[in-house]
Amino acid sequence: MISEELVAPCGMNCGLCVSYFGYTVKGKKSKNPCSGCRSRDKQCAFLKTGCEKLAKKKVEYCFECDNFPCKDLQDIDAKYRKKYEMSIIENLKNIEARGIENFLEMQEKKYKCPECDGTICVHTGKCYNCQSP
Repeated sequence: MISEELVAPCGMNCGLCVSYFGYTVKGKKSKNPCSGCRSRDKQCAFLKTGCEKLAKKKVEYCFECDNFPCKDLQDIDAKYRKKYEMSIIENLKNIEARGIENFLEMQEKKYKCPECDGTICVHTGKCYNCQSP
């Protein structure tokens, strides 16, 4: 089950990330699997170092910001839409409109492995539980 703590402020579900599964995008085993952006705090993979509101914990999610979606978020979203068919801006809009619990349920259904009920990685399309592509 995907935890609320694994949803980054930018809307990325860290529970779907190749680094969270302990691998690199090229398929090599990582020495230090990522524990998610929230647990990494200021070492958030994308935005936290460049965003004062996130760094000072004035917002929990980027949609709470007056500048939503900022240029940095739009750039990341464009990359994710093109490479991984995921919109982190849409993720944030879903969280804002329907709540985190509903969002997590939708994510679990969308990224559930049909072979073993594990979780499919958004970056590789692979289930690291059963190794199914």
